[in-house]
Amino acid sequence: MNIITREDIQNLLKKQEGVCVSLYSPMEKSGDTQQNPIRFKNLLSIAEKHLIDRGFRENELKDYLSPVKKFQQDSLFWEHQSDGLAVFLSKNFFHSYRQPYRFKELVFVADHFHIKPLLPLLVGDGRFFILAISQNSIKLMQGTRYTVNEIDLEGVPEGLASVIRQEGMEKLLQFHTGTPTTRGDRSAIFFGHGAGYNTKEIIQRYFQVVNKSLHEYLRNEKIPLVLAGVDYLLPIYREVNTYPYLLEEGIEGNPENLTKDKLHEKVWKIVEPIFYQAQREALEKCEALLQKGERTASIKLEDIIPAAYHGRIDTLFVAIGIEKWGRFNPDNNQIIIHEKNEPGDTDLLDFCANQVLRHSGSVFALKADNIPGKSIIASVFRY
Repeated sequence: MNIITREDIQNLLKKQEGVCVSLYSPMEKSGDTQQNPIRFKNLLSIAEKHLIDRGFRENELKDYLSPVKKFQQDSLFWEHQSDGLAVFLSKNFFHSYRQPYRFKELVFVADHFHIKPLLPLLVGDGRFFILAISQNSIKLMQGTRYTVNEIDLEGVPEGLASVIRQEGMEKLLQFHTGTPTTRGDRSAIFFGHGAGYNTKEIIQRYFQVVNKSLHEYLRNEKIPLVLAGVDYLLPIYREVNTYPYLLEEGIEGNPENLTKDKLHEKVWKIVEPIFYQAQREALEKCEALLQKGERTASIKLEDIIPAAYHGRIDTLFVAIGIEKWGRFNPDNNQIIIHEKNEPGDTDLLDFCANQVLRHSGSVFALKADNIPGKSIIASVFRY
């Protein structure tokens, strides 16, 4: 499953050559998965009609749709889905995203891709690291809201024993056999002192090597790092850590006894409030400006559309699952709104989100009840 990222959104915002088709569909992960290709075929038929209405001839339509037709015939693809599928097609671009989010069925044909249904996936989507430490192994993982994957790093020691060998400290330690792990093997546990080293100093030496090995990978990052390990190991690692975004709270217990998914679940509870903090602060700011009647905030579409186009919006809130069809003429700032989607129309909410992202603003897609002023759109202006 390829979770959508902000970089993906930026690629979708780029100017495309010719007509763009955006298809969104809910998917079945299990059970009646045969409905998946049928549902997609129906959406594609609607897209074909829109393309014909735009003047596509039969041979042009065949060439244009060839990437998605090949994709459509992959039976294994349809059997292994997530909750939702988003597909984007233009003359020189084709990409699909299986997402853990149940989209409503939507076909959008215009001169740009329709990205608003993807935006809820970017709320609290920030990346984070997990460093799972034990005497026997060290693992660095990168996670998002929905995924976690181990990072293959060179130079990171496999465990304490490997550092002992590298440092020539084998004779300083005595080992005895510990209790069996859940995997049925037995872990080596050290004790005692020797040649001026004690247990904590040896662990520190181990963690210093780990920290140094991770430095090259982490030095340009500014995302949270969460430690997972036996309680007495965590404070020792903190003493040698040089990564400034290590969180105070960690996961105590042997990480080798946790599945990757269970570890991800525990860590997400720690980092989630951090990623949602920006949204909470933005909502509070917008609500306060609206209550004071400040002109730097608005819930009026006629104010927000031209401001979005001209790059004047700092923060935008748009309602998910709602479209407002119409057109905008930037030459005279004229706005035309229709009850239903008419030829040449665009979803004006998506248009605003698109423009704000193009001008490096922040966009939050929320349920209508959570939009400031109980509107379908709200914004905070830069000026």
